[in-house]
Amino acid sequence: MSSTPSDEQIMQAYQKGEAGAFDAFNELYRRHAGKVYGYLSARERDRQAVDDAFQAVFLKLHQARGQFDPAYRFLPWLFTICRTVLNDGFRKKGRSESVAPAEDAALSEVPSEPAEVAVAADLSLLDGRQRQVLELRYLGDQSFEEIALRIGTTPGNVRQLVSRALRKLRDTR
Repeated sequence: MSSTPSDEQIMQAYQKGEAGAFDAFNELYRRHAGKVYGYLSARERDRQAVDDAFQAVFLKLHQARGQFDPAYRFLPWLFTICRTVLNDGFRKKGRSESVAPAEDAALSEVPSEPAEVAVAADLSLLDGRQRQVLELRYLGDQSFEEIALRIGTTPGNVRQLVSRALRKLRDTR
């Protein structure tokens, strides 16, 4: 019985520089390039800036590979890099916006510290509806309005569900 290695296992192989390190990087890229590009595109309108940020994310992944802690989940770590690259790009352009705008209270609760990222990655602690809204919001990169239409509720209720889910994850530490 052969099992597919997890992102964390692949990242560990990449960190160690094992014989298949190049293949490990390529596998992480293959698995997550679409999600990363979608995340960046949803937050930046300038296609050239998105392309530049996309390249910078995978360059930073390579440069920071030694900092990855396999005790934590890979995907939240990768999206922390995405958020950092976007915010750096905004600062360089002199734009005051950031990935976590003030009017989006749920985004301001996105974890940024490694321990919080690890907890946030364990969605099994949540009930089905809470898990669904977090996955749609952060992995599916959907707006509150899109999620509300999908699950048959109001955008305000979706914001509340996301906020409660994030608080529940934080409180389980």
